[in-house]
Amino acid sequence: MRRILLLLTILFCATGLYAESQQETLQRVKYKYGPAYIYRLTLTDKQGTGYSLEHPMRFLSRRSVERRRRQGLPLDSTDLPVSERYIRMVEHNEVVVIGQSRWQNTLLVRIPDTTLIQRISQLPFVKSCKMVWQAPDSVTPTAIKAKYHEHFEERDSVTGDPYGQTSQQTTTLMGQRLHDIGLHGENMMIAVIDGGFKNADRIPAFQHVDILGYHDFVTPPSPSIFAETDHGTKVLSAMALNIPYFYIGTAPQASYWLLRSEDQQTEQEVEEDYWTMAAEYADSVGCDLVNSSLGYNEYDHASMSYRQWQMDGQTSFASRSASLMARKGIILVNSAGNSGMGTWKKIGVPADADHILTVGAMLADSPHKIAPFSSIGPTQDQRVKPDVVAIGAPARLVNGRGVIMDDMGTSFSAPIVCGLTACLWQALPHMTAEQVIELIRQSSNNYEHPDNIYGYGVPNFWRAYQIGKYKSVK
Repeated sequence: MRRILLLLTILFCATGLYAESQQETLQRVKYKYGPAYIYRLTLTDKQGTGYSLEHPMRFLSRRSVERRRRQGLPLDSTDLPVSERYIRMVEHNEVVVIGQSRWQNTLLVRIPDTTLIQRISQLPFVKSCKMVWQAPDSVTPTAIKAKYHEHFEERDSVTGDPYGQTSQQTTTLMGQRLHDIGLHGENMMIAVIDGGFKNADRIPAFQHVDILGYHDFVTPPSPSIFAETDHGTKVLSAMALNIPYFYIGTAPQASYWLLRSEDQQTEQEVEEDYWTMAAEYADSVGCDLVNSSLGYNEYDHASMSYRQWQMDGQTSFASRSASLMARKGIILVNSAGNSGMGTWKKIGVPADADHILTVGAMLADSPHKIAPFSSIGPTQDQRVKPDVVAIGAPARLVNGRGVIMDDMGTSFSAPIVCGLTACLWQALPHMTAEQVIELIRQSSNNYEHPDNIYGYGVPNFWRAYQIGKYKSVK
């Protein structure tokens, strides 16, 4: 009966989203920046970069360099910025460089006419050119200010339980035990890569969150990332809020960077470039962890979409970037995806990446049972995915109106895990990113017999802490 009710709830939500999309269709306006195209240029080398590995703090923050030094991770050529000389040679009249990836040695160029790419492709340092975005005919404006509540409803308080509405999603992972010994994410830095953070700059509940800064990587940038979708607001709330007896996130004392890579107006491959730029930015400012509740497999143009056999962690642009992050000393926590009830069913991009934590969703009313929408694994090269699962059907969150509410998705089980991962790593600073990831897998209840639905299972962060402490004194 509970499963039937859950399916009806999901169907109701889907119907509501469809109605909303139909309404938005009536409000579409002509895209004012077109016609235009964005190409990804892959370069042959970094000659003329102007930077060297001997002076890393010219292109990385002191905190970023120290994070690598602490984990014994050397810098390499992927850390060097793209050649400035090549950038100058590419830019010409109507060719505008709008972004770059140092990890993958690529440039993003925006052009008004595809014939211009012929000149660019003939440059000796350009290995390949790929169109990753085409201007749409019309779009729906997304940056809309919304009203918000100054205070939570009194009925949302839970007498006698400081966690309030988040008690179950924290205690199921034994996260409260870490908090009990003073581990709340202090001195840890988390980047949230998402599509928008509606009203997170104004809702009083977020005013005590340590937000270090924000950046928009989408072209053209939004007038305000705080007027875009509230998806990122909900994700942030699961980790960062600290309102006793109402709502306490899993890492309320961590510091946060808010990074926008998701373009709500179209769904095209360029978002993988934006995502990569955001991940590299998180690296450069010194973030320890990245939460990404984003995933891709189907794009507006069929030629850009993926096939199941490409989910190997190395085919897609974003997954190649994600698979590098542990080498940079960063833990990426990524949602598994919500395709379990659809025709795709499996994880997407970059959830298929290697050396990351991919998080599926469990039912809240039947913990340890998978949510039917949660995407499954394994990867094409037979790695276990998801890695772990947490409550996400539903999770308790705070939306862009400042209201505590239920929402479903692996988008929300991921930050619950990410926050507790920050608390765990706070206690075990001698461990590398890969060691912490393995420790979390090892603490999970399906570790001995991982499968393609639950992965390694439900993590027990208190057990992970105890195992980590034991290993550190051996």
